[in-house]
Amino acid sequence: MKIEFDTKKYVKDISKGKSYFHTFLNRENIAAGVLRLAPSQEDTQAPHESDEVYYIVKGDGFLNIGGKDYAISEGMSYFVAKNIEHKFHGNRQELVVVYFFSGQDS
Repeated sequence: MKIEFDTKKYVKDISKGKSYFHTFLNRENIAAGVLRLAPSQEDTQAPHESDEVYYIVKGDGFLNIGGKDYAISEGMSYFVAKNIEHKFHGNRQELVVVYFFSGQDS
């Protein structure tokens, strides 16, 4: 089982690819990954089947959770319960987020 993860490399690779996120750990009881959005890039995610925590590495904008906007900033964390609509939006600079699921990323 892999123990170390180079999240900086994943963010760099994301900027070259078609997807704006990369799940680097996907186990039965936990999943983790990184998300990168360029300024004003659309977040197209759908609600997940597991609870989720987001940690903002860098960037600005908003996280809409269940119809309510939360201003995001570096160093803040946000909880999203399973099956709740949520989306990042309004970032004027690159947004980098680490995410954790309470189960597998499906």
